[in-house]
Amino acid sequence: MTTTNYFEAVYNIVRQIPSGKVTTYGAIAETIGGKGGARMVGWALNSSRLLHEYIPAHRVVNRSGLLTGRRHFAGNSMEELLRAEGVLVENNRVVDFEKHFWHPKQVMNIFERFEIVTQ
Repeated sequence: MTTTNYFEAVYNIVRQIPSGKVTTYGAIAETIGGKGGARMVGWALNSSRLLHEYIPAHRVVNRSGLLTGRRHFAGNSMEELLRAEGVLVENNRVVDFEKHFWHPKQVMNIFERFEIVTQ
């Protein structure tokens, strides 16, 4: 079992989202073990802008495919990044969301369960 903080657990999952796929805040929270922690995942992703390492936060949307985090990206860059990966977006929503959806539990064998440490 790996001990890490919640934000780092989020980043570990987001790093694994394949190009051209999206996941949801809730799916990440559920995978970490905190169903109902979608808002906390959003806070973690918003904070990722301060890191020296790139975290592909543009690949995380709400449960209906809406680009709810777009206001944290300059201009339309969230949509532009998704389009560049082959994900069509219309009216700030992923088209064919089910086709592009990637659930972190699909690759749980590469993740260890995290013991979340709050500090």
